[in-house]
Amino acid sequence: MIITKTPFRLTLGGGGTDLPSFYREHGGFVLAVGIDKHMYLNVNTPILDDGIRVQYSRTELVQHVDEVQHTLAREALRLFGISNGIEIVSVADIPSGTGLGSSSCYLVGLLNALHTLTQSPGAPETLAQEACHIELERLRKPIGKQDQYMAAFGGLTKLEIAKNGNVRSTRLCLPRELMETLEHNILLFYTGGVRDSTKVLEQQNSSAEKKLDGVLANLSQIKDIGVEICDAIVRGNLHRFGQLLDVHWEVKKRLSKGVSNPQIDAWYQLARRNGAIGGKISGAGGGGFLMLYCEQNKARLREAMRRAGLRELNFRFEFEGSKVVFDMVSRDGRLAHIHRQESRARAPIAWPAPQPLSDLVGKTREGGNGKASSSLP
Repeated sequence: MIITKTPFRLTLGGGGTDLPSFYREHGGFVLAVGIDKHMYLNVNTPILDDGIRVQYSRTELVQHVDEVQHTLAREALRLFGISNGIEIVSVADIPSGTGLGSSSCYLVGLLNALHTLTQSPGAPETLAQEACHIELERLRKPIGKQDQYMAAFGGLTKLEIAKNGNVRSTRLCLPRELMETLEHNILLFYTGGVRDSTKVLEQQNSSAEKKLDGVLANLSQIKDIGVEICDAIVRGNLHRFGQLLDVHWEVKKRLSKGVSNPQIDAWYQLARRNGAIGGKISGAGGGGFLMLYCEQNKARLREAMRRAGLRELNFRFEFEGSKVVFDMVSRDGRLAHIHRQESRARAPIAWPAPQPLSDLVGKTREGGNGKASSSLP
C-alpha cells in the first residue's frame, strides 16, 4: 500500500495566463500558494486479483486499463505501462469542482504513487511535466499549467511560463511575520456551488485562440496585475495586494459570462461593505470558494458571510508539494506487480496476418519487378 498527500492551491494573481492559447503568444505568469487541504491517493497491488479497482465518487471494477472510465487514472496507468492488477482509492478534504485544482492534485498524487510503486522516484518537476503531458496533450483539456505545478511544488510559488511552454518555478521566501500576516488576512468562504470549469475555460480558450482583442487584452492585464501582486507581496505591501485583487476580479469577470453571476456579485459587494479590501472567486469562476483579503473587522466580515449562508474554510499555507506519506508494499505484492509487468513484456507480438499466396503473386505481377513486397511494417 502506498499513500500520497497532495495540497490544493489558491491562485493569488495571474490566473488564466497559464492557458496555452495565451502563453504561446505572450508568455504566462501565475502566483499561487499551497494550502493545508489535501487529496489523498491510496494505491495497492493485489497479490492474486489481476483486475483494476478505481474508487472515487463511484467504484470501477474492470479487467484492463483500457476499460477504465476515470480518464486521469487510465492515462496515468498507461504512462507507466500498467494494464492490470492495481487498486486506486482517492479521498479529498474538499469537494471537486470548487476551483482549488482538485483534478491535478489527483493526477500528481497518483503519478507520485506510481513512481514509488515502480521504484523510480519522480522529482516535483517530473511530476508536474508528466501531469501536464497527460492533461494538455493526451486528454486535450482546455486548462493551464499552474495546477499541476502547484500540486507538485506547494508553497508560495511564482510560475513563469515561456512561449514554448517551459515553466520556471520560483519559491518566494518571505519573512515569517509577513507570511503569517498574509495567511491570516486571506479568508475563504464556500459558496456551496460546484461547477465544471471545463465549459468556462473552453470559452475563454476558444476566444484566445481566435485572438479576440477583448479577451487577449484582459488576459494581458491580468498578467500585469499578477506581476504587480507578486511585487507588492515581496515588498510587504499587503494592503496593495488586497486592492489589486479587487482590480483583478473586475478584469476577470470580463473574460467570460460564466465567471460570475448575480449571486456571486451580491456576496462580493456584501463582503466589500463589511471590511474586505478585495477578493475573487477561486479557479475559473462560476462557483466554489470566494477568496477575500481583509485586514481589519474580520469578525464583522465573518458574521456577514455567515448570515448570507456561506461557510468559512479555515486553512494554513502548505509549504510542501505532493509527497509519499506511507510506503508499505508487501514483498508478495511487489513480486506480483513485477510478475505482471514481466508477463506483459513477454506477451507475443501481434504480427499482421499473413497474406494469401495468390495476393502476393498478384502484387508481383502488378509491380512488374519480379519481387513480392513484404506485408510486415
